[in-house]
Parts: sequence; structure tokens; C-alpha cells
Amino acid sequence: MLKLITNARVFAPADLGIQNLLIAGSRIVWMGADLDALGTLKSAETFNLDGARLIPGLIDGHAHLTGGGGEAGFGSRIPPVPVEMFFRAGVTSAVGVLGTDDTTRDTRSLVAQTLCIRDHGLSAWCHTGGYHLPPVTFTGSVRDDITFIEPIIGAGEVAVSDHRSSQPTLQELLRVASDCYVAGMFTGKAGILHLHMGDGPRGLEMIREALDTSELPARVFNPTHINRKPELFEEALDLARRGCTVDITAYPLDKDDKGLSAGAALLRYLDSGAPADRITLSSDGGGCLPVFNAQGEMQHWDVGDPGTLTDTLRELLKDGVPLARVLPAFTLNVATLLRLHDKGRIETGAAADLVVLDDEHHVTDVMTKGVWRIQS
Repeated sequence: MLKLITNARVFAPADLGIQNLLIAGSRIVWMGADLDALGTLKSAETFNLDGARLIPGLIDGHAHLTGGGGEAGFGSRIPPVPVEMFFRAGVTSAVGVLGTDDTTRDTRSLVAQTLCIRDHGLSAWCHTGGYHLPPVTFTGSVRDDITFIEPIIGAGEVAVSDHRSSQPTLQELLRVASDCYVAGMFTGKAGILHLHMGDGPRGLEMIREALDTSELPARVFNPTHINRKPELFEEALDLARRGCTVDITAYPLDKDDKGLSAGAALLRYLDSGAPADRITLSSDGGGCLPVFNAQGEMQHWDVGDPGTLTDTLRELLKDGVPLARVLPAFTLNVATLLRLHDKGRIETGAAADLVVLDDEHHVTDVMTKGVWRIQS
């Protein structure tokens, strides 16, 4: 039950230097630089990291746990994401969403898959609904889903500015956002409306209107895919200054892609002076990454991979960006948005969700819930 990690260069996400950690069950119960202060623990299994960097497990706030796709016929349906893909990517917590296909897939199946991967060691939650309004729910009500179904913490991904959306009105969007907000008050859950942003010319206009015309706090509205084109990204900076947390998707760029890479977008955001705690990254793992023509016909597609998160982090570090500067967007900021109070940080009392990086910035070891899932 006891594990002792010694000589770890801890980024919590702040750089704490060399620390030692005692793990009991699924939690960090002690951390300190002076190992002698802990006394003798003959029963603890010891792991000496020899100065390797130890970071909180990454939190993927947008993953298609049941699989995505389907926009090019049934043969384009993507299967569920194996839990090992998250572990290899250093992801220890994930939030599941439904996308375009909220017809053959529904919230019930998403909740079931969320509970399944929990049993395999990944901390997981999900949102109710999908691209379309009215949302496909478990109980018939967004508010009731969040209030009574434990893994459900918000609604989404509701699509706006996208040809695949239900073309929601402002009032429809506000009704769902209100249900999220009130249910979050009841439960202490995130209570957010997670919004898929398409590349339509209206951009974030509807979210600005929601902030201008309602009493709902800005934190309820959580747009993702903001780096899909530069104009959308600039709009998102303004929303972050107004109090929204905005999300970058770590997807691979084609040579003809007009979007920003995840790493470039994160640095541009941090350099802009927008609040550093209101930016997150997610993978869209298991989701379809399609390219459509002007008639809405799919030309080609790819599949999202949780590994793009650690790929992005590694590219930033190889370019000399300080780890402590960018790590919160993968860890602490996500935990704060989702109200996961024991995640995204390394401190006494926090969850023992930990990742070890080698000198080349690759993931070598992963612990979730106090158990090593990957060891070098």
C-alpha cells in the first residue's frame, strides 16, 4: 500500500526542485525535500527517479471515449479509445463527449464507457448531450443528468458555427447553459457548457451575445477547437479576458491547414496577456478530424489521438520553453475548470496521478490512483 518516490524533480506544476513523495493508497500523503524527516518506512516500496522530472498526470478535457465519426457513412464510425492510449500519452484523467453522432451513440452509452475505463484505472467523467439541441440526455433533462448521474459534470460538445450543428438559437443555447449552471450549484460539479466551434463565419458571436444578454457567469461557456483558424483564435482571446476558459485542440496540421498548431497557439495565448489560468489543451482523442468541401461532403479524415497532448508538450520543451510556463494548460487549469480539486497538481492530499519524463521529454512512467500503469 505504501510507495516512496525519491529524488524527483517535481513540477507541481511550479518547479519545486528535488522532492520525495510518500504514496498511500491513491493519494500523496507526504512530500518534502528532506527524506530524513519522514523517518524509517520499512514497508514502503521505493522508486528512485535520480532527478527525473515528475509532473501531474495530464487531464484531457475533450475525448470521444465511445469513438466518434460517422459523417461519411457507417463505415466511418470510430471505435472506442483503448485506455492504454491515454496511459501512453501521460493522460490520467479524461472527460468524454459525444460529437456529430448523437443518434446511434447516446449519453447512456457514454456513461457506461466512462464507468468502464474507470475500472481500468483512468479517472473519467463525461458530458451529457452532443452536437445538437435539444440534447440527447440520460434522464430527459440536462439539469437532472448533471445532478443525479455522478460521472456527468456538464453538457456538450454542443456545436455552433458549424454546418453539422442544429443551428441553435440564442435562447436554446441559454436554456442549456442555465441548466448546467444551476446543476453545478446543486452539486459542486463543473456545470459547464462545452462548445464545439466550427469554422463558420459567425465564429464566437453567439457566445458573446450570451454574455451580453444573460446573467450567467462567463465561466459556464467553454469553447473548444479555438485554434482551427486565426480569426477564431483572436475572438477567443477576448472571451478569455471576459472570464471564459477556452480550449486549444492538439490536432496534427496538414500542409494546407489554415489553423494554428497547439504549441504555437498556446504560446501566442500566453504572450497575449490574456489570463494564464483560462487556457487549456485537449486531444479530441477518438474523434473524427474531417475535411469537407463547400457542399459539406467529406474529402478525407483522420482520427484524434490522446498522444498529441504529450507530442505538443515535448515540442514546446524541445524549443526551450520552460516546463512550468506551459504545464498548467495541460493540468492545473483543466482541473480548476472541471472542479477536480485533487487533480492537476502535486501536493500533499492530492491524487497520486503522476507522470515521469525522461531527458528527451518522453513519458516513461505513469501512475494513476497510486498504481503504476506504465514503468520503464
